Amino acid sequence: MSAKSAKPVVKKCVLAYSGGLDTSIIVPWLKNTYHCEVIAFCANLGQADELVGLEEKALASGASKVYIEDLRLEFLSDYVFPTMQAGAIYEREYLLGTSFARPLIAKKMVEIAEMEGADAVAHGATGKGNDQVRFELTVMALNPRLRIIAPWREWSIRGRRDALDYAAEHNVPVKATMERIYSQDKNLWHLSNEGGPLEDPWNEPPKDMFEWTTDPLDAPDEPEYVEIYFRKGIPERVNGVAHGPVGVVQALNEIGARTASAASTSWRIAWWG
Repeated sequence: MSAKSAKPVVKKCVLAYSGGLDTSIIVPWLKNTYHCEVIAFCANLGQADELVGLEEKALASGASKVYIEDLRLEFLSDYVFPTMQAGAIYEREYLLGTSFARPLIAKKMVEIAEMEGADAVAHGATGKGNDQVRFELTVMALNPRLRIIAPWREWSIRGRRDALDYAAEHNVPVKATMERIYSQDKNLWHLSNEGGPLEDPWNEPPKDMFEWTTDPLDAPDEPEYVEIYFRKGIPERVNGVAHGPVGVVQALNEIGARTASAASTSWRIAWWG
């Protein structure tokens, strides 16, 4: 290997790990490419079932250690609720869901890297989207000494089919298939899907995409009334029952899953205190 193409020396890398297709194959890729120790870090932002078996999967993929940190309360209190209060909507059309979790994930990733004495961090964001900027600006602001590795800007993998082939070659278990090839991001606030048939905007979303909601065609025809009580701009009660931030959102998610859309739900909002 020439000096020009030689990879920089990395001893230990902390990977922002979700267990999805991309980050699953990044574990063996980092080990094979940089010959470094890989520590997987997953932020629990409310992915629920996605966290089941995650530690075992990361270790089986080659990670030396796995951190799963419950950041749900901090996510809602310091990121989601302030965004909601500001009425921040991307280009006034696209509700935020994935983007405002990235700085929090990167912040915790830096903390773990410093605690573990790692000299690098890695993420699974592609080289054409905004996520790479959200991760990397946060890391550079908090610890500019850490090397940032973005495999999508380096490797020869060019799409989901290549990624599935790499997973099969290295015996990495993944949920994605060519028939269901979505890239998903899930947290307490939302579930987003991209890829596969969604690449063509003329296609309607397939029915199997409605994981946290009901297909609108199958939603109840009768409306459901919901009362939300706020104190100083923070939701505290749903239908008269008091909750902390995480409980409030979980309760509303359950209602939203049944009714499928705001069209079939009537909301009563009350400010008090």
